[in-house]
Amino acid sequence: MTATDFHQSHPPSRQSLEWHEGDMPYSREFGDHFYCRTDGRLECGHVFLSGNRLPQRWQAAESFVIGELGFGTGLNFCETWRQWKQTRTAMGRLHFISFERFPMPAADIGRALSHWTEISEEKRAHVASWPEAPEGNVDLEFADGVRLTVVCGPALENLATSVHTFDAWYLDGFAPSRNPDMWSRELMRLVFDKAASGGTFATYAAAGFVRRNLEAAGFIVERLPGFAGKREMLRGDKP
Repeated sequence: MTATDFHQSHPPSRQSLEWHEGDMPYSREFGDHFYCRTDGRLECGHVFLSGNRLPQRWQAAESFVIGELGFGTGLNFCETWRQWKQTRTAMGRLHFISFERFPMPAADIGRALSHWTEISEEKRAHVASWPEAPEGNVDLEFADGVRLTVVCGPALENLATSVHTFDAWYLDGFAPSRNPDMWSRELMRLVFDKAASGGTFATYAAAGFVRRNLEAAGFIVERLPGFAGKREMLRGDKP
């Protein structure tokens, strides 16, 4: 999975990576892979799109805002964009806003996403537009009514000051056991507060404290079968 918060006292820096199986990034800081080793793209569809009832919901909306904790390689963005192109309304607008503590350089993004030919078009556009040294707010306009904003820095601090309201959330930090700050009660409360009425979240994580923090924030939480044999994932709704 991907990183957004490490520890509030840890200074911003590039992640120290290892590469497994040629194109699978692994974070030394968090001791974890960036996504499911079975197939990260298919996991995105199972967990984040289906868990948020997409693309059905955006087909009924003129504009739709997705929030994400943990941009990483941009895999979730590219797969979401691919499905958006296939199902969007003629005038539909999608704004994908991600909060990322350690933005990756374009070369590493391109290497990781080269695994999936299905998103090769989206990968090329993403990598070509990505700044050499991403910092602050990276704001990019793409074809198909798609806008990408990556907010670089600590998620808790940056989400607290965000002016956006989110229709759906992808909660995709590194595993809760590796990166508990990304799943804290305070951050989950902000996710809830910034969600639109009727907004949703989905996550591969199913740890008990994550579920309790989401419920304490106000979400109605549902457990569903996880991807690739994983017993559970979580999704939920804001009343």
